[in-house]
Amino acid sequence: MAAKSTIRDIEPDLEVTSEGTAEVAGSTADKVSEQIIRGIRSGTFVPGQHLVEPDLTRRLGIGRGSLREALKHLAAGGIVTLNRFRGAYIASLDRKAILDLLQTLEPLCSLAARLAAEHCETPEQVQQVLDIAAQIDAANRAKNRGLYLERRRQFYSVIVEIGGNQELERAMPLTRTDLFRAQIEPVQSDLQRNRHASGYSKIAKAITDRNPAAAVRAVQRHFAGTRQTIEELPTAAFHDATP
Repeated sequence: MAAKSTIRDIEPDLEVTSEGTAEVAGSTADKVSEQIIRGIRSGTFVPGQHLVEPDLTRRLGIGRGSLREALKHLAAGGIVTLNRFRGAYIASLDRKAILDLLQTLEPLCSLAARLAAEHCETPEQVQQVLDIAAQIDAANRAKNRGLYLERRRQFYSVIVEIGGNQELERAMPLTRTDLFRAQIEPVQSDLQRNRHASGYSKIAKAITDRNPAAAVRAVQRHFAGTRQTIEELPTAAFHDATP
């Protein structure tokens, strides 16, 4: 049975109006969506988990309308499953869905790495790529999953920015990959985790060497390793935990 959400680690950014009323800064629904996504990365929310509406509205200090708008947005992105009678659940993916996701993401990441290798020209850009790759490695060694997934997201943001094609980050289904990584985290071995983490330093080296072909090959090897992990994991890792 999926656990209820207590979201102790999730807090909204608040502003206080002149009347002293606490309001969520910016778009309430957008901020709630981002808080839930960050909760998936940190492990506060797990695939298959029931999101209890009264708990969420009370803890975040928001109305039901804003919450439901956020959940609809997340459902459209495949992050939340909405059930008319049972409510909202964090989505869970079967093995084929994850492999399909990797097949979709790989050419986009290959393009991002190739463009970054072609445009990584300044010492500052080189250091930026090397630094974020080192931070991914450090987060992995510290076994800090939330930080690891945040740094992973930043890695792609950095190489997309250097490559100059800003449409790429919008096209990449990175949040869905956060979801499946959260799902498989409890059953991965250290060998599998380390294999995944090492891929980023190899991609970074090819980019900073300004070798587009090597960058693409590094991405392909990285994805091959991830597919190997998915194939190695037991069937129980991919059971559909949503109602």
